[in-house]
Amino acid sequence: LQTRLQAGQGYGNTLNCVLTVYRNESVAGFFKGMSFPLASIAVYSSVVFGVFSNTQRLLSQLRHGEPARAPALADVALASMVAGFISVGIGTPVDLVKIRLQMQTQPYIEANIKLKPTVPGFPVYRGPIHCFRTVLQKEGIAGIYRGAGAMLLRDVPGYCLYFIPYTFFCGWITPDGCISPNPSSIWLAGGIAGAISWGTATPMDVVKSRLQADGVYLNKYKGTLDCILQSYQNEGLKVFFRGITVNAVRGFPMSSAMFLGYELSLKAMKRDQTETNP
Repeated sequence: LQTRLQAGQGYGNTLNCVLTVYRNESVAGFFKGMSFPLASIAVYSSVVFGVFSNTQRLLSQLRHGEPARAPALADVALASMVAGFISVGIGTPVDLVKIRLQMQTQPYIEANIKLKPTVPGFPVYRGPIHCFRTVLQKEGIAGIYRGAGAMLLRDVPGYCLYFIPYTFFCGWITPDGCISPNPSSIWLAGGIAGAISWGTATPMDVVKSRLQADGVYLNKYKGTLDCILQSYQNEGLKVFFRGITVNAVRGFPMSSAMFLGYELSLKAMKRDQTETNP
């Protein structure tokens, strides 16, 4: 839904998008492009959370000589920015394949443009591997990383507004005297952080989606700035808030599960390490 609303044509609102996708493509339409992100999400999340936590530990070691010391706000912000930067290297190709698969059957509305050799409405790619291979052959590495600039502008500030609110709300919700937050505190703080992060990241998410969807039939945008200018000129400021409801709503449960899994895994590993090395 998010991709269709941001880069598609003819969807008035979220409900209209849901009904249109279901009417034209049945339930399967809601799961297009899912396999590639599903296969890579474990690696992606491990890298992001690993870079974030290890950068925090490194900063605490450099500043205070104690890697386990609670990080300052500036350390959390810097670690978030590093995690956001690193995430782009893994996330851009995955998002590109997902978006190309989701958008390849969407009609392209543009006057006086001949679309060859493909025709809108008919699949261009047979699956994620074929999509990745086709883009790599036709557009090279630059094609695989199309939209990386917009994703960088989305994820670097986006992860700051992901980890900082989580740290703040987790500390605020956790009762005084508790050494570590309980699962319900983690779940709630993670959900709020996810909703904030995805909601505020929507403008650059729109630009990224349009850049990556562009190229299924032709290349309309020359780059990030050109996409921003064309989108604004053609559709006004409201275009940058397309899909904000979907982003914020999905951000809550997704981030709740992510942070809960992360924190519980850390606790389990620390417990095992303590038992192994008493």
